[in-house]
Amino acid sequence: MKKDFVTILLILPLIVSMTSCRSSARSAAAVPPMETADVWTAYDAFNKVYLDTDKYIYKNTNRDAAARDRWHGAAAIWCQPMYVDMALNATELARKLGDGKREKQYASLAKKLIDGNIRHYVNFDFDNCDQNLGWFIYDDIQWWTITMARAYLATGDENYRRLAEESFARVWYGSPRVGDSGSYADPAKGLGGGMFWQWQPIDGPRRNEADHGKMSCINFPTVVAAMLLYQSAPADRNPDPAPERWTNSFGSFTRPHYETKQRYLDMAKEIYDWSARNLGDMSTGMIHDSRHGDHAGGHPLIYNQGTFIGAGALLYLATGEQRYLDNAKAGADYSINVMSAGEGVLPWARNRRNPYDQGSLEQGVYPAIWAQYMKILTDECGQKQYLPFLRHNVELGWKNRDMATGLCDGEFAKATPSGSLIGSYAASSVPALMLTTAISLSK
Repeated sequence: MKKDFVTILLILPLIVSMTSCRSSARSAAAVPPMETADVWTAYDAFNKVYLDTDKYIYKNTNRDAAARDRWHGAAAIWCQPMYVDMALNATELARKLGDGKREKQYASLAKKLIDGNIRHYVNFDFDNCDQNLGWFIYDDIQWWTITMARAYLATGDENYRRLAEESFARVWYGSPRVGDSGSYADPAKGLGGGMFWQWQPIDGPRRNEADHGKMSCINFPTVVAAMLLYQSAPADRNPDPAPERWTNSFGSFTRPHYETKQRYLDMAKEIYDWSARNLGDMSTGMIHDSRHGDHAGGHPLIYNQGTFIGAGALLYLATGEQRYLDNAKAGADYSINVMSAGEGVLPWARNRRNPYDQGSLEQGVYPAIWAQYMKILTDECGQKQYLPFLRHNVELGWKNRDMATGLCDGEFAKATPSGSLIGSYAASSVPALMLTTAISLSK
């Protein structure tokens, strides 16, 4: 095993542009360099504390004894796929480092996590809107589309692709059982374009209208999902000859089980173009949280920056169009030079007045999501200038961990007090960043 490979790369100066990474360079010398062994230590510590090995899903906090359900100890349904991504990244890193034992260990873990989540979440019946163990908002489903497509690309397991395509179709077209009209805001129907965030009420939805919420957290993940399915779909695939059809009070609906390769690309382009115009400022790379009617608002959040970066990077790789790469770089620059200014560390929108509120806890996963998409920009698009910033964040966060547990609460510039209540979300950020950065630096 090339156990010193990442260490050497991290210690050696990176001959890259530092234009976007001024804040990280300022304090990098004060932080000890990450070593390969640290990556595994951090990831294994996260699993030791948060993984429910009876169910193979993750717990909400380090105070929960088990992950029973949404209300009793289980991490949020939309964050569980981020933890599967970590296992997939650990497998990839072990393979790149020639560590066959760990590659086998983490590949097995990824499979157990997917199987465990399928069992827990109503066998991935995406038409089941049970509010405890089922699906009740569009982006929750789409995050899983992304991870299942990623799992297919990593393993070739056809069941993963089938589930990814089923979940994507559920989001786009709606459900005959739930009765919603789908997330896609069809301009031809006067809905204005983009993707709606939710259906309401959950168990008896009304039709979405053009001025209803179209959040970044569904729009840019839809682009990412479509692009990963574009990568997954056979080149010679024909349209589905037997799609599902139904009629309700909103009209007649058709939901194919899958799309053609070109159709996935077209869907991605359409939603990206709408989102770039309506949810972001392409001159700065800043992404708003949401749009309601003619008003885009909500302060920038690092996970929305991440999916915007990933959407542009994936479209650039597929099409070669420079505008996609330029936008992705602008999103990364804004994340680093504006949102991470000062300490040079990734922010997350913790509610200072109520830090242990569930919504506040879940926001701790934002840096982990951002890291996943920066990996595409640095590795596949060759934008190595961002590696010093990433390195600085993982090394600072690891330095400030709770030495007894190996956990960091996600605020990388502050020492994590021993015995703190820490959500699995914030605790995932350091190991997630370590895994993706180590992969990037092992190129």
